[in-house]
Amino acid sequence: MTFKEFRDGIQHGVYRIIDPAVRALIKLGVTPNMITTLGLLGNLLAAYLILRAADHASLTLLGWAGFAIIAFSIMDMVDGYMARTGHLESEFGAFYDSVLDRYCELATLSALAYYFMMTGHLGFALWTFLALIGSIMVSYIRARAEGLGKECKIGLMQRPERVVVTSLGLLLCGLCAGIKAFDAIWFAAAPMILIAILANGTAIARILHVRGQMDGRGKSGK
Repeated sequence: MTFKEFRDGIQHGVYRIIDPAVRALIKLGVTPNMITTLGLLGNLLAAYLILRAADHASLTLLGWAGFAIIAFSIMDMVDGYMARTGHLESEFGAFYDSVLDRYCELATLSALAYYFMMTGHLGFALWTFLALIGSIMVSYIRARAEGLGKECKIGLMQRPERVVVTSLGLLLCGLCAGIKAFDAIWFAAAPMILIAILANGTAIARILHVRGQMDGRGKSGK
C-alpha cells in the first residue's frame, strides 16, 4: 500500500463518519462556504491561543491551540464533501476554500513563530518561518502549474499532513507540559522542523515535476 492509498483510505473513512451530519446540515441550508468560513475562524482562534501562550510562556495553551487546529481543520474536509454530496460545487467555492486555507496556515504558523521568538527559542522560530515558506510554496506551485495546464499533486507534505503534524505536536506539547524530565517545547518544534524540510522538499520536487512535463511537451513537439 502506497502512502497515497493509505491517506485516501483514511479520508474515505472520515467521509463515512461525517456523512449523516453533512446531509443534515445541507437540509438546514448550511452551505460549503459557511463551513469554510467557520474553519478560518477556528484557526484564527488557535492563532490567538498561541499568542496568549507566548504572553504567559504557557505550554498548556499551546495544547488547546492544537486541539482547535485539528477540530476546525476538519471543516476543510466537510466543505468539500458537502459540496459534492449536495451538488453545491462552484468555481468560487473552490477558489474561496483555497484562499482561506492559506490564511489558516499563515495565521497559525506566524503565531507559532512569534511564540518561539518571545520565549527565547530563536532557532525554532527560524524553522517555523521556513515551514511557513514551504507550506505556501507547495500550494502556490500547484496552483501556478495547474494554471498552465499541468498536473502537480506529488509530494509528501501536503496540507492535510501539515495540519495533522502541527496539531498533534501542539497537543502533545500541552499534555506533557508538566513533565520536568523532558522539555515539552520539542513537541511543538519538531513538527516545524519536519515540515520545513519536507514541505520545501515537496516544493522542489514539484518544480522538477512540472519541468519534466514541459520538457516532454517540447520534445514531442519537435
